[in-house]
Amino acid sequence: MAVHIRLRRIGKNPKGKPHFRVTVFDERKGRDSRLIEELGYYKPTTGEAVLKKERIAAWVKNGAQLSATVKNLLKKDLKKNKGA
Repeated sequence: MAVHIRLRRIGKNPKGKPHFRVTVFDERKGRDSRLIEELGYYKPTTGEAVLKKERIAAWVKNGAQLSATVKNLLKKDLKKNKGA
């Protein structure tokens, strides 16, 4: 299965206030296909990210590919938690 973990913009946010969910998609079904699982969210205006790292690791172990943005979010989150 061609599974990817990527961001999905949600809601009808006003311009300049984006909000994203980290989700798992089957890429063979198209860009707007139904998601498989939600793994967290990300608010770029505040920098807040809540991720289910255990579930992301399980999906990656089973062959899911991370988008570049999700990889960067995980790196930032790891650095933040390491320094705390």
